[in-house]
Amino acid sequence: MIRSMTAFASGERATPWGVLACELRSVNHRFLETGLRLSDELRALEPLLRERVAARIQRGKLDLALRLRAPESAASLVVNEALLGQLGELAAKLDGQFPGLRVEFTQLLQVPGVMQVQAADSEALQAEALSLLDEVLDGFVAAREREGAKLAAAIVERVDGIERIAAQVRELIPAIREGQRAKLAARLADLPHPVEPGRAEQELVLWLQKLDVDEELDRLGSHIAEIRRVLAQREPVGRRLDFLLQEFNREANTLGSKSVDARTSAAAVELKVLIDQVREQAQNIE
Repeated sequence: MIRSMTAFASGERATPWGVLACELRSVNHRFLETGLRLSDELRALEPLLRERVAARIQRGKLDLALRLRAPESAASLVVNEALLGQLGELAAKLDGQFPGLRVEFTQLLQVPGVMQVQAADSEALQAEALSLLDEVLDGFVAAREREGAKLAAAIVERVDGIERIAAQVRELIPAIREGQRAKLAARLADLPHPVEPGRAEQELVLWLQKLDVDEELDRLGSHIAEIRRVLAQREPVGRRLDFLLQEFNREANTLGSKSVDARTSAAAVELKVLIDQVREQAQNIE
């Protein structure tokens, strides 16, 4: 299954200690590079998070954010009774010195440290975080596969175009050879001194060998078959596609350099255009 390197997924999960929020996004990169943004309570998870990501993702520059937001309800809040008692004793002590002093209960609750979030169970919190990451990774991989299917379809369309052009060039080759033979014969006929027939034929054979592109067309055909095979694989294929496209480009360049006909020159240009388009698509593939 072809996967794009560009994707985004997110998810949230309510826990007794707050809301876990996870976001995962990626862009193109030659290798796997993962940047993490974690809440303090989750920093100990960094090695495990990297391991989980690397088990599912092969290439791309990833940004993983995993946060724990404080709960909005009072269900997870606890009162620091010891501190509240000390504040009460202090208020009673100061009451004799400041008879007009009035302290509301709600004001005491606003004193830092009186209201506290329930202490998190680190093991349980980490288990919840890893479970949430797995869910987000599922959505992330699915998004990559959906985008990858579009990229694969675009590549196949252009590869079909490359195959059509190669077939057209192959059909033109006999006519081009005959044209070159006629041109050489006309030039030899214009020479002031006749050329030995055997010598003329030998020169013609050497000239046509230099212009022969059958080998390039054969290799191009094998590359076309290979790229179709690669696109059908389930494992990551981005690096393999990079190598194949270098070979495609080499054959197109050789075809252009050997061309002595406007039609094959135009075909070489069209090939390079399609190959560059395939390269642009392949750069997004994992």
